Amino acid sequence: MDILKVLSRGIKKTNKGGAAKHNATSHLPSAGTKANPQLYHDQVRGMKRKRTGDEIGASAPVKLPVVDYFAPKQDIPESKSSESQMAERAASPEPGPTKKLTEEECRQLLRSHRLKITLLSKHEEQKKIKKSKKKQKAVLEEKKEDKKNLFPQPLESFGDLQTTYGISRTVAENLLRQSYRLPTEVQMGSLPLLVRPELALTGVENLSDGVDLLAVAPTGSGKTISFLVPAIDRIMKRREKGGVHGIRELEAVIVAPTRELVHQIVNEGNKLVQGTGIKIVAMRKETQLAAEQKLIVDDSSSDDDDEEEEEDDDDDDESESESEEEEETKRQDKGKGKGKAKKPHPETKTDILVTTPQLLLNFLESGPSGTHKVLPTVRDLILDEADVLLDPLFKETTLGLWTACTNEKVRLSFWSATMGSNIESLVTEELRTRAENSASTQKPFVRLVVGLKDTAVPNIVHKLTYTASEQGKLLALRQLLHPTSNDDTGPPLRPPFLVFTQTIDRATALHEELKYDIPLEAGGSSRIAALHSGLADSARSAIMRKFRAGEIWVLITTDVLARGVDFAGVNGVVNFDVPGSAAAYVHRAGRTGRAGREGGVAVTFYTKEDIPFVKTVANVIAVSEKQAGKTGDGAGVQKWLLDALPNVAKADRKKLKERGVESRRSGGGGRAMITSKSGYERTREHNRKGAMDANRRRRLEGRKEEGEWAGLD
Repeated sequence: MDILKVLSRGIKKTNKGGAAKHNATSHLPSAGTKANPQLYHDQVRGMKRKRTGDEIGASAPVKLPVVDYFAPKQDIPESKSSESQMAERAASPEPGPTKKLTEEECRQLLRSHRLKITLLSKHEEQKKIKKSKKKQKAVLEEKKEDKKNLFPQPLESFGDLQTTYGISRTVAENLLRQSYRLPTEVQMGSLPLLVRPELALTGVENLSDGVDLLAVAPTGSGKTISFLVPAIDRIMKRREKGGVHGIRELEAVIVAPTRELVHQIVNEGNKLVQGTGIKIVAMRKETQLAAEQKLIVDDSSSDDDDEEEEEDDDDDDESESESEEEEETKRQDKGKGKGKAKKPHPETKTDILVTTPQLLLNFLESGPSGTHKVLPTVRDLILDEADVLLDPLFKETTLGLWTACTNEKVRLSFWSATMGSNIESLVTEELRTRAENSASTQKPFVRLVVGLKDTAVPNIVHKLTYTASEQGKLLALRQLLHPTSNDDTGPPLRPPFLVFTQTIDRATALHEELKYDIPLEAGGSSRIAALHSGLADSARSAIMRKFRAGEIWVLITTDVLARGVDFAGVNGVVNFDVPGSAAAYVHRAGRTGRAGREGGVAVTFYTKEDIPFVKTVANVIAVSEKQAGKTGDGAGVQKWLLDALPNVAKADRKKLKERGVESRRSGGGGRAMITSKSGYERTREHNRKGAMDANRRRRLEGRKEEGEWAGLD
């Protein structure tokens, strides 16, 4: 027996370390799905908190069944196959009588889940503004001060969607097959409002055409299901009411900011439309839709010009048709040479279209000059990540799509985890203007907020790490890749995880620096990849597929994956570069801890250059931890750090949001370069390359003077 091994074994804290390691591994997001996907369930005064399955199991003794191991095996009848058994298990319950809660019960239940629902606009207030324009300012002030709080019927289980709210049996069965049982907060509040608002709301008029909804809910809380289910259910009800089956027309448009999010929404939608006959597609560059062509009305033209245009109608029609044919032939000939015209793409027949804003706008503007296309059959317009789509950078594009949906009864819904007051004011004004222009009554506009606005999910751990310099960031990231047992700074970060950088160049440079850090025995460089908008669509899709399958452990990316994309098993997020805004941090950190999973970690590195901008991120972390009940030593951001960090000026915040840290925009030159080499080594290598180039030039010049042929150069 080796006495040194015995002594060292006795010195180590095996029990605590083993228990900590076991707990850290068992609570990782990749360890499994949490039974309760809800983020909040507070105990409200006068209301008893429901006991979960874990609490019941802990308090009541478990009775194990008596098993006879020597009993003969029962033969399973051949008539029932596995598919039929699955169909029986997935069958939705029979419709029963409608059961409504009282207003006080709804109030208590919504408060316990931190749901706040507000009526932002009513058609009665619109009429008052039209009648008395002199008192318009006073009415607007009253509307701001007196926003009516609503307490609609909450959705307590997905089974109530069929029994109480009457959604299609097929859709209800598809939800059960996907294991949707207990709704999250955003689903609890939004689905009754969107499926049957007349049943969910009391005391609100003009609900025959539904409501327009603005929903603000944490990342990973199930917003995609919240807008897909009502859209699919409306299409099926219209078909049943009209008795039309097999004829497709575009009835719903879902707009998302990135291609990855578009494909994710389509995948989730295909799971819900199985057996319904509804088709959902993602838009491509060559997609052709059924749309109406309309002339662009120019109010500046005079009556004489109109008369001249009427006289020359035939010539104009001929020139327009010729120009349209020329543009079509140019598109056909592109990429195939002259004279090789390819066939035009057939029209895509679909019920639901998921697209990025620019793709759809390009199609709407692809007609002859002086005209534009409209989509009169669209009855549902859904903006996912609405705060980005209505940001000043994309606002004109999104409003152009909004204008193209000319149906007066179109329902609009806006979804995001962050929503600024400027976006809310823009949406309210656009809805009011649209109602005035169409001379129709405005639908009720309802806002739903889960928890506190613009805060990160409360079920993950946030860490701020000071690294002093860019080289310190690399050392800190390598320490996360190779953690030690003596690291007591918090829960470890286990692969798979995401690393966010500010620019594409920095993502590429970081990938080149880290691709050999994982040993060959564990997969080597194939375990690390970089994804950004500079890659081709096929390469981006392949990387996403490998990351979801667990073949890639560390995915380095830009903000292209910061919003909406659902990775159920991501254990953590590393902000290699400080996010440009509070909203950017909320969405980046929200890639982990999806659907109530605990154990996720969000780490943010900051250097000397980032200190003026860290206050924004630190404030978000402090509010999120306060909402989760973490105070004192358990908080990731201490009060002394918040007091020591300087406040960020408004101009600096705007510049940081638009451009990021200026020194990191040049591709990593100077002190912001992502490399493990010191400045002395880089200077020495640069001088050596310069000396070699100078020596080569001198040899060529010497050969020329001697008359020797110096080659093509």
